[in-house]
Amino acid sequence: MTGAAMTDTSNADHSEVTSVIRHNVKEADRPAYETWLREIVPLSASFPGHRGVNVIRPTAGSNEYTVVLHFDTIDSLRNWLDSDQRKRLIEKARPFLGEDNIEIKTGLEFWFTPPSAKQPRARPYKQFLVTLSAIYPLGLIVPFFFKPVFDSFGFFESFYLRSFIVTATIVALIIYVVMPRYVRLVAKWLYK
Repeated sequence: MTGAAMTDTSNADHSEVTSVIRHNVKEADRPAYETWLREIVPLSASFPGHRGVNVIRPTAGSNEYTVVLHFDTIDSLRNWLDSDQRKRLIEKARPFLGEDNIEIKTGLEFWFTPPSAKQPRARPYKQFLVTLSAIYPLGLIVPFFFKPVFDSFGFFESFYLRSFIVTATIVALIIYVVMPRYVRLVAKWLYK
């Protein structure tokens, strides 16, 4: 895999995955790296199963870029990571890229992994508080918005079907909308 250090923490070959890629880029090389990102990010988005990408730029005093890729399955992610297109772009960036460190994570573990390996993991009570404070409001709001829909259509009479729809909506909002932004917002406290 073009000299990349790759850690696969997933247990299944067919579950939704997040790939965390870290690059240490010297300040002088950042303009070239940013240009390279504008080339590789849209290319990754064109691959089957791609569900989004976030680029976390270095904070003051740091050189570390974190690129977070979301794919529907481990197979889709591996198709991208092992593709000739990606290998070509990695080689193109090799002079300023350094090592291509890749971690593959499934489920919620990604949200509580510190942005830097030097930082301690978030404490369990903080993970609990962040998760609870994200899910509790959604548990109140989502059923409220679905109630008119459920009341209008008779085939939503089943308590189990309603619960499934509400729960699936909350999980999707947590994974794709709330947690990426919320964890960034509370990161200073979370990893302290």
